[in-house]
Amino acid sequence: MRKVRVNLTKYISTEAGPRYCRAVITSNGRVKQDIVVVNGKEERHTEGAYYLDWRTNGVRVRLSVGKNAQDALTQRDRKTFELNAANHGVVLQSEQNKSPTDHSLTAAVGDFLDDTKLTKKPKTVAAYTTALNYFLESCSKRRVEDIERKDLLKFTAFLRDDKELHPRTVYNKFENVMSFLKTQGVRGLMKKADWPQYTEEEPEVYEQEELDKLFGACDADERLWFEFFLMTGMREQEVMYVYWSDVNFKAATVSVTHKPDFGWTPKAYKERSIPIPEKLVRSLQAAKATRVKDKACPLVFPTAGCRPKLNFLDDLKAVAERAGLNSQNFFLHKFRATFATWHLWNGADLRTVQSWLGHSDMESTMRYLKPSRSQATRDKVNATFAAGGAQ
Repeated sequence: MRKVRVNLTKYISTEAGPRYCRAVITSNGRVKQDIVVVNGKEERHTEGAYYLDWRTNGVRVRLSVGKNAQDALTQRDRKTFELNAANHGVVLQSEQNKSPTDHSLTAAVGDFLDDTKLTKKPKTVAAYTTALNYFLESCSKRRVEDIERKDLLKFTAFLRDDKELHPRTVYNKFENVMSFLKTQGVRGLMKKADWPQYTEEEPEVYEQEELDKLFGACDADERLWFEFFLMTGMREQEVMYVYWSDVNFKAATVSVTHKPDFGWTPKAYKERSIPIPEKLVRSLQAAKATRVKDKACPLVFPTAGCRPKLNFLDDLKAVAERAGLNSQNFFLHKFRATFATWHLWNGADLRTVQSWLGHSDMESTMRYLKPSRSQATRDKVNATFAAGGAQ
């Protein structure tokens, strides 16, 4: 039977992006702390954690084993022995109740978050951080290998009852923790029915009357900001990092592109182009023409120091209050939902809207295929049953 090979790698940041790179092991069997092979050369990388990887039935398995190189090497040797013994039908008594994850739950969480910072955006890192801190708060176990199904059920109840989170938020936090446990080699604890449940709510959209009042209370800059959100359907960070070079005035399009100088990439690394109405084209042309002092700044919506604008939401709520509207009903993603819903109501096909929104799957776009409640729709309903109803 073929021998199972377990590799020791470290997840690091390189110029080409985050990568798993081979750890350097000397001829006498010792591992060099923080030294890995990148493009054939040895480099020192203190960031990231060590991982074991091997193949089971042709499927690659990766397991986080902490930041200490020598401990990681010991765990590699132990895992190699364990897997090859199992291949020959030998159950190791000393390994029956022992997992290769030998460090504490707290340390494992810290390592996972360090790795997450290499690949995810700050908002995603913050979401993982909150979820895992909640898990540490609810779970009394000290080691990863001691976690059981009841600990995860207790975590769900903790989020629901102690933290009083919305069902969808409970699901998201639970999913974050399950992703963490997967990197630790913990699988199969929960069945599908054990996961927290939530009802998929209809996305909220703005009514035309609300928008008329909102835009009526805006100054010129504010109007451009929020019309841009509405007429492009972009996510908040996509708007923050849009460049003038992304705007094609002739083709009336705006693109979502990678911004390496700011260290920003589109969600799922997908670039895309979105058609925009002539009204928005004219507004953007007028705004660009007024940019005299900051022509060197590539951002369409910069701060005074040519940094991405971070307070769109605060400004939106301030305008809503100024317009005499309930600011709690105004949030940035609602512009995106309105963009999608209005396009679908006006006959744009799902595939096209999916492309404009940058969704990876059709199901995400179909959430916006909601019934129209406009006056025109009500007129059609009334006409159907007028003068004796349908024939």
